[in-house]
Amino acid sequence: AHQLKHTLLVFDAFHDVVELYNGGNEAAKEVLESWAAAEWFTSKPDIPEKITVTVFKVTGETNTDDLSPAQDAWSRPDVPLHALAMLKNERDGIVPEKDGEIGPLGQIDELLQKGHPLAYVGDVVGTGSSRKSATNSVLWFMGEDIPYVPNMKTGGVCIGGKIAPIFFNTMEDSGALPIEMDVSDLNTGDVVDIFPYEGEVVDRACDEVIATFELKTNVLLDEVRAGGRIPLIIGRGITSKARVALGRDASVSDTFNLPIAPTDTPKGYSLAQKMVGKACGVDGVPPGQYCEPTMTTVGSQDTTGPMTRDELKSLACLGFSADLVMQSFCHTAAYPKPVDVVTHHTLPDFIQTRGGVSLRPGDGIIHSWLNRMLVPDTVGTGGDSHTRFPLGVSFPAGSGLVAFAAATGVFPLDMPESVLVRFTGTMQPGITLRDLVQAIPYTAIQNGLLTIEKKGKKNVFSGRVLEIEGLPDLKCEQAFELSDASAERSAAGCTIKLNKEPVIEYLQSNVVMLKWMISEGY
Repeated sequence: AHQLKHTLLVFDAFHDVVELYNGGNEAAKEVLESWAAAEWFTSKPDIPEKITVTVFKVTGETNTDDLSPAQDAWSRPDVPLHALAMLKNERDGIVPEKDGEIGPLGQIDELLQKGHPLAYVGDVVGTGSSRKSATNSVLWFMGEDIPYVPNMKTGGVCIGGKIAPIFFNTMEDSGALPIEMDVSDLNTGDVVDIFPYEGEVVDRACDEVIATFELKTNVLLDEVRAGGRIPLIIGRGITSKARVALGRDASVSDTFNLPIAPTDTPKGYSLAQKMVGKACGVDGVPPGQYCEPTMTTVGSQDTTGPMTRDELKSLACLGFSADLVMQSFCHTAAYPKPVDVVTHHTLPDFIQTRGGVSLRPGDGIIHSWLNRMLVPDTVGTGGDSHTRFPLGVSFPAGSGLVAFAAATGVFPLDMPESVLVRFTGTMQPGITLRDLVQAIPYTAIQNGLLTIEKKGKKNVFSGRVLEIEGLPDLKCEQAFELSDASAERSAAGCTIKLNKEPVIEYLQSNVVMLKWMISEGY
């Protein structure tokens, strides 16, 4: 019973504990009382008033490929080994141990000699693919050990002038503290004090405030204390259910900071807000509102698939709750390394025994298949930054959140703001879809909403849903070219308003393909 008090992954076994409690079992009563008091959370140390760190700054833009190189994808499940490749290519202020092979281990060790944990700092951090392995690599050098869990770390601080939304989320999921603020006065080797409650960063050398910030949400410090967003969500739910089982009010606001609902009620909802609302059982979800939409479609690809598998194991997942969970092998089929061959033989069975669909090596790209399985106006996610549905809306994520969505069938989301992109007129002769794709950033640059320079960078699309109108008769395959490109804008998601006719045509074709897949044993 003592161990169970601090165990969160109980799932349906929760009802067994309640049944024992109703039968007069004292140990079951102790467990329920502990869960109701949130001892699993309150027993963890609170976030300190002051966090002292040494700055490790990477100037310019840090792509996730800098932190988790594609050439080293085979080693991603082995976090300590894979972390050696972080920042392995020489760049301004970064001196690798072996250029192109091993990152700046000597630099990191030298900074650690100052006696404080390191904080990863960059002008623009985490753009590109949705790789939790990038977060794992950063935390391996700058995070804290997890008791009884080898080869993984939690905690740590990441500061960016701008942090890409997917990377920000994976930092949250890992129990790190991501902060967006002006980093121009922060330099490698500086020792600074971060005051998370006051929103200030003070230079220890001169005791002056060099930057101020606001945390993205009021729940962020609870996530850090709980060891990540996912443990917090699961734990809050258990605490609430335990209180109900004991005949008390379900509210947990006395213990946790709960998401604050927006004060402004919109006059109406955008297409994306309506789709997310439908997945939550309401008319719409306004920007800034925390919600947990039902995940109809979840996609996993092979370079992060083994990590998603490990995350599913850590969630004690024996069966998927999402309607569709699909695994592809599109990145490693052509030139597999020995470790990829093992993955090709073992991962399909892991996915299928939990109720998922596994493609076969050589079948092709994840998006080409996943798009053919979509239900219109639904919400999904995927472990590839280009999982951008032409029908419905998707919010790509790292392997931890993909596993959570697959296992529980819901997805934690702070509803992003939207940016409307409206085309007018008709496509002129000689104009291609690629021209339409490029017209979006070009127009933003012309209007001062998107800049190329990294310092003081502007990107109106970053972290927002890109909602496209004015192209209602595009084929769904054509619409995907536009939604797919929203990943390059660092958008959180994308919707395209289409007429019924192209959607009906697409679905009819998809039904034929799905029947063929069933006949072929998929």
